[in-house]
Formats: sequence, C-alpha cells, structure tokens
Amino acid sequence: MSVRVRRVYEPPEPDDGVRVLVDRLWPRGLAKDAARVDEWPKALTPSTELRRWYHAGEGSYEEFARRYEAELAEPEAAELLEEVRESARKGPVTLLTSAKEPERSHAAVLLRLLG
Repeated sequence: MSVRVRRVYEPPEPDDGVRVLVDRLWPRGLAKDAARVDEWPKALTPSTELRRWYHAGEGSYEEFARRYEAELAEPEAAELLEEVRESARKGPVTLLTSAKEPERSHAAVLLRLLG
C-alpha cells in the first residue's frame, strides 16, 4: 500500500496515483485544473470547529490529532477513510494539503491511520 502526503501547490507528478484533496476549503490562489485533484472527500477533513480551534493556538498538535481521530471514527468519515485505504491497496494515493507543515497537520494523522 502506497500513501504519501504532498502540498497541493507542488506540481503533479506521474507517480502520484490518485490525488485526494484532504482540506475542507479549496486552496487559495490555485486553479482547479492546475491542482489535478481526483477526489475531494470533505467529510474526511477536520470539522470547521476543530480546524478553527487548532489554528487559534488553543491546544497542542497531540490534542488536535486525538480529536481528529475521534471525528474520523464517525460513520461517514470512517467509510471514506476505508475507501481511500481500498484505493491505496490498488495503487498509489497522494493526500494533498495546503498546510505549510504537512507533518504537523491533519494530513499526517490520515497518513498514519492509512499506513
């Protein structure tokens, strides 16, 4: 199973496989055709409340990750997570995010859960 995280602003690469945008909001200043996004499962992204809480600096990354994992356990998100996992069993999947530090973002949580 091959899953990786890349910034959505980086140019697509041939070995990206299925490109999945894992941000709730469309990345600023990026044309949709330039992003080459195959899937955009918004229910798999952190809730607006959780995203705002984390970006306001009210809690640690570890607490954010714990809360996000709880959201991913909800039925709709869990089903989407399984669909991405199934896709990764068939070929490469690239999780796309606009986060400046993908390794300390929700994309890293998804990568860990999918791995």
